[in-house]
Amino acid sequence: MNLRKKRAESSEVFTDALNDILFILLMFFLIVSTLANPNVRKASLPKAKSNTRSKQTVVVTIDATNHFYVGSKPVDPLLMDTTLSQMISAKRNSGEEVSIVINADRNATIESFAAVLRAADRLGVKAVMSVDKKGVQ
Repeated sequence: MNLRKKRAESSEVFTDALNDILFILLMFFLIVSTLANPNVRKASLPKAKSNTRSKQTVVVTIDATNHFYVGSKPVDPLLMDTTLSQMISAKRNSGEEVSIVINADRNATIESFAAVLRAADRLGVKAVMSVDKKGVQ
């Protein structure tokens, strides 16, 4: 009768090379995620004590000379409603919750900002203004 315990063989996976691959993939995704910013136009945002965070489905940028951009495409202020309604209806058809993020330069007039707010109100969409939290005490 054999009363000795049977030795269970342990198998190991050689993972030394996986660390290098995971590090390279991590760096790649970090770099790509910083490049995938939908805010193509730079605007000097007004200062605020708290940041507004919203899912950026439609981004409207107003630069210092009161030119409008929807995404990266320049838009005539008279065609703002039709452009926004086309984009919003396409996003609603795909099942997304739609909101408008307004990036208005601090030198833009309040009339330009109000025009986008009125368009969002007519379309029944929530509008949020982006602000810059840096430099606020």
